[in-house]
Amino acid sequence: MFPSNAFVLRVAAILFFTAFTVARSIPISKRSFHKIENGFKTYYENTKSPHPLVGGIDLSRKRATGTVPLTSVTTDGLWYGLIEIGTPPQKFTVDFDTGSSDLIMPGNNCHSGCEGHARYDSGASSTSKDLHKSFGSQFGIGTIFGFQFSDVVSISDLVAFPQALAAATNYSANFNITNFRSDGLMGMGFQSISVLNAPPVFQTLVYENAVDCPIFSFKLSNSGGSELFLGGANLDLFIGDFTWVPLTHKSWWIASFDRISVNGKEVMGSTTAIFDTGSTIITGDPHGISKFFEAIPNARRAQEIGDGFYSIPCNFNTPISITVGGKVINISPATFTLGVISSRDPNTCLAGAASDAQLTGVFWILGDVFLQNVYTAWDVGNGRIGFADLRV
Repeated sequence: MFPSNAFVLRVAAILFFTAFTVARSIPISKRSFHKIENGFKTYYENTKSPHPLVGGIDLSRKRATGTVPLTSVTTDGLWYGLIEIGTPPQKFTVDFDTGSSDLIMPGNNCHSGCEGHARYDSGASSTSKDLHKSFGSQFGIGTIFGFQFSDVVSISDLVAFPQALAAATNYSANFNITNFRSDGLMGMGFQSISVLNAPPVFQTLVYENAVDCPIFSFKLSNSGGSELFLGGANLDLFIGDFTWVPLTHKSWWIASFDRISVNGKEVMGSTTAIFDTGSTIITGDPHGISKFFEAIPNARRAQEIGDGFYSIPCNFNTPISITVGGKVINISPATFTLGVISSRDPNTCLAGAASDAQLTGVFWILGDVFLQNVYTAWDVGNGRIGFADLRV
């Protein structure tokens, strides 16, 4: 159980979500897997040992309180919020991503792909320090190159300092303002997959005793009222107790689910999963995903969209659930149906799950199609994820 509201540090951020188009959802799913693939390489570089899931692919300050209002700035199915970097503070929007671990912003000297994005000007910050290191990172839809700095990072009244960050000199075309409206990314995974090999922002807050609890929580909703809560959980947004599931490894947020059921019948048993707020859909191996969709009436392959994608009727209402730690979490049709594929066929929609040919079945990726249906608490201190019913 969490402390009462009087003792939980509440840094709540309201996010407004806009339904995304099919055209936007496709690169997001591909970005999800390639981001994970690159993370295996980074983990090896940081730890000098292979990640346990590598077989899954072929190849003491005073504590503060405050509220951060967040605004939806895109229709690509992700949630964004405001942070500040430097002295005096420079404001940026970021995608809060549990599937990566670095703070990456466009730099003032970015010469490609950064048009329209707010840029971090290290020379304008009296607290900035050049770490004299370069970096490069692959996110599936494109590669980012740049240089490393440390500076003050603020989320409302919470301050992380010194905080390592990357200032990009190059955003690939897919990160331009049309495709990726947020300025940057704030990774919320663990240091072992950090390209910078540095503590992520939230871990810095924990190490500096800036939060009451080493926990952050998400409510993600496509109908408003979404929130990121730092330092505990918002007792107003969930009911009942949490079901806690231990992490099997601290790199990504990796835990096991018990089963996936369609129409009340199990179609997949216990499997390891990466829980990723930076992924829109559920991604699995081709065999497992094929078996999953065989149980869904009128589902078919959507080759016109790309390999691994499936379509479903837009009036889809087949019961789907994922059981985690004994807790059954139902996937609502509204979150699983991603929008009309073509204006020529307004009755056929893109499904919220797809396969990637490089996945072997060792692990799946559970993105926002799943996470929108439950309140989640991410416990850095104890290495576990909590799931609770959303308060309606």
